[in-house]
Parts: sequence; structure tokens; C-alpha cells
Amino acid sequence: MDRPLILKTFHKGKIKEYFVMPKGDLHTDLGIIRLDELKAKLPGDMISSHLGFDFVIQKPKPPDFFRHAKRSGAPMMPKDIGQIISSTGLSHSDSVLDAGTGSGILAIYLGSIARKVVSYEIRDEFIDIARQNIALTGLSNIELRSGDMVTEIQTLDEKFDVITLDTIDAARIVPHVPGVIYPGGYLAVYSPFFEQTKEVRNAIENTNFTEVKTIETIEREISFSDRGTRPSTSRVGHTGFITIARY
Repeated sequence: MDRPLILKTFHKGKIKEYFVMPKGDLHTDLGIIRLDELKAKLPGDMISSHLGFDFVIQKPKPPDFFRHAKRSGAPMMPKDIGQIISSTGLSHSDSVLDAGTGSGILAIYLGSIARKVVSYEIRDEFIDIARQNIALTGLSNIELRSGDMVTEIQTLDEKFDVITLDTIDAARIVPHVPGVIYPGGYLAVYSPFFEQTKEVRNAIENTNFTEVKTIETIEREISFSDRGTRPSTSRVGHTGFITIARY
């Protein structure tokens, strides 16, 4: 299937960006772009609108899919995904078990690094959205499964290097993680509220996990202007707590 591309230009001091498929026409305030012409071009090439404005062609990366992919709800933020990837040391040889697929954003980030990602989602309508998003990436190492992880994990006969849980039922899943994780593997749990985080920590304390920590990441962008440099007045504040534990 055709893969999406990013078209980007700088106009009147601002970046204009379009997430497109290589077919049909794109009507913009800078003119019409014949998207069929993209099939004969490569990332890094330029394409022009009928008004003569040039756009650079880029291959989408996971941050682009975070911004442009169809959503079934609020996905995990890149700042939290980055913490999970760095804290678990995710590598190209790892297999990942992911619970709470949602729109598939986390699975896309994980799949761009790991050898294999198996992601469970209980809601079929979310799976349909995630499947469409993942198909656009061209990643073939992400397997979507329908099911309730609370019960599914009890019958799994596979083992994984990293397990990620983004579900309200995480505390009920944790006791069964030792049966499906390799020794030395990592568990990463995302919880939006203190109460859920405490439940997860209590569940972890009743298992053989070590090196347990819970963190919150606050992102603050720096603003640059003629007047001076300072933290931006807009920021990404609290999104969730991340609990990391090693088995």
C-alpha cells in the first residue's frame, strides 16, 4: 500500500506541514499540489504547488504519527514514552508485551525499536483504529490482539523482555507478569492518578520485582524571542505517573 509522507515548507516565519498520501490533489493556501507526483520522488526531494511554492518531502517518524494519526482517545505523550524506552533500555532484540493499545501510538514507538510487539486491546473499535494507524507506518513487527489482559496473561505461553501496561486494570495484571517475563526484564506501568499508582506499587511489592521506581515527567519548552529567553508560558504538565520495575 502507499505510505504517507510529510510535506513541509517555511512561509511568513511559520512552518506549514501536511501529512499526505501520494494520490489525488492537495488544496492549500499556497496552491494545489499534485500528490501523484510523489510516487516518482524520494524523501528529501522537493515538490511544488501550482503557484510555485516548494515543499520538502519527508518520511514520517513516530512523532509525526503522534501528531497526525487517528486517535481513539488521549494517547501516551512522547515525554512519557521516552521515559519508558530509556528506563527499560529497549533494544532491537527485545520482544514487548503491551496492554492497552488505544490508537496504537505507544506500539508504533516501541515497534520502531523492538524486534516484536504484541499489543492487547479489549475494545474492538480501538483495535480497528490502531490497525489503520500501524498499517500506515509500514511496520510489520506489531501484532494486535483482542482480549482482556487480566485474563489473557494467565494463559500466555510466551515470554517477553519488556512489558508495558496502560490500563486501569494494571494492578490486577501485575501478579501474573512473572509468568511471562524473562529474568532481567522490565515492567513499565503508566497510571494517570495517584490512587492507581499506589495500587500498582502495592501489587509490585507482593512479587519478586526489584529496582522499583515511580516518576513523573514534566516537560517545559524554552521560548526564544527578541525580548529574551525564558520558559514558555505554555507547557505540558501532569499526564501520568510511570512505574518501572525489574524482574
